[in-house]
Amino acid sequence: MGRTDVKVARWEGQKEPDEKNLREAYTAEGLTPYRWSNGPGDVYGAHHHGYHKVIFVVRGSIVFGLPATGEKLLLRAGDRLDLPPGVEHDAVVGDDGVVCLEAHR
Repeated sequence: MGRTDVKVARWEGQKEPDEKNLREAYTAEGLTPYRWSNGPGDVYGAHHHGYHKVIFVVRGSIVFGLPATGEKLLLRAGDRLDLPPGVEHDAVVGDDGVVCLEAHR
């Protein structure tokens, strides 16, 4: 699958996102998120999933790489990533660590 299948929505709010509001966004879509976090510099090697992944960054940052295209997608607080099934990706956590909410379709 190519880059056109991957969607990133940037946070446009004037203040930092609130985890409660991000959870409400999932609920509005009928999704139930779970929370995860990683420390600075943690790395996920290239892999893929058999499900559609929806991630919001609550705090910190993470860079998702798309090996098929060589793209790097930097996500910060409030940003959303929609990753369809089968898209190979990797990730590197930013200098301040990361806290995310994730749900699957």
